[in-house]
Amino acid sequence: MLDTETLDLARKVNDRLTVAGQIMVTAESCTGGLIAAALTSVAGSSAILYGGFVTYANEAKSEMIGVPATLISAHGAVSEQVARAMAEGARTRAGVDLAIAVTGIAGPGGGSDTKPIGLVHFGLATPSGTLHQEMRYGDLGRTQIRAETVRTALAMILDVL
Repeated sequence: MLDTETLDLARKVNDRLTVAGQIMVTAESCTGGLIAAALTSVAGSSAILYGGFVTYANEAKSEMIGVPATLISAHGAVSEQVARAMAEGARTRAGVDLAIAVTGIAGPGGGSDTKPIGLVHFGLATPSGTLHQEMRYGDLGRTQIRAETVRTALAMILDVL
C-alpha cells in the first residue's frame, strides 16, 4: 500500500519516538489521514501514536483542534499561521509530546497565483516550540502531492528527534 521510502521513514519515526519515550498526534487536512496511516503501518505504533485529527473542513479545524476561525479568515486555511495553530491545537487537545500538522492544495483545482496547486504548509509542535516548513511541490497530481507531503512530514519529525 505504501512505498518503501515512506515505510522506512515511518519505521524510523516509530523507533526514535519509542527510544525517546514520546507520543505524537497528527492533524491532517490535505493528506486526509495518510500520515497516521503510514505510522500505523509499523507494528508497535500504538506505543507512539495517540491518534490523528483529520480536519479537512475549516469548521473541523476550529471545532476539533481549536484553530480560531478568525485566523483562517485572515490568512486562509493553507497558510503558515493555520499550520502552526493546527499543530499546537492538536498537541494541546491530545496532551502529547509532539504534533505534526499539514494543510495544502493537492489539486486538481483550488490553486491560485499566490497559493498554487502543490503548496503545503507544515507545522510541528513540540515542548520547545512550533516549527514551520513550506513546500511547493508543483502540480504533480493529487496522489503524488499527498505522497510527497507524507514523506516530508515524517522527515520533519525525524529532524527534531
